[in-house]
Amino acid sequence: MVQNLTVNGDRRSSAADPITPLVDVLREDFHLTGAKPVCREGFCGACMVLLDGAPILSCLVPAALAEDCEILTVEGLATDGGLTPIQSALEACDAVQCGMCFPGMVVTLTHLLTAKPGATRDDIRAALTGNICRCTGYERIVEAALIAVAAK
Repeated sequence: MVQNLTVNGDRRSSAADPITPLVDVLREDFHLTGAKPVCREGFCGACMVLLDGAPILSCLVPAALAEDCEILTVEGLATDGGLTPIQSALEACDAVQCGMCFPGMVVTLTHLLTAKPGATRDDIRAALTGNICRCTGYERIVEAALIAVAAK
């Protein structure tokens, strides 16, 4: 069975088994490697993507359930080759460590700043509770998000 998926604005098809996790279809069929299949149990947030504008853990969603939905990955966030405000702020704050969790964090923060443009420090911390990073104490990430909020 073929899944017809819209990923980062492009219509794509996958012949993967319908129960294949979306993260695997994104990575293996479409070569979009931003979403990381780290835990495969839905608790680390490294595989976060937006599905019809809502953040989802793509390791837990069968590809067939994403059919006819709009999927936005970290690769699809930037426009015209430029970084988004949150990506720029994360870079300026030197918040990126090893990079394994970061695509999921960027997607999570993108959703938060879209849904709540005036997000506070507490809002940012609450949003990041589903994203685990083993390299950092999160403070630079929170500071970067606050810079992105102020830039809006």
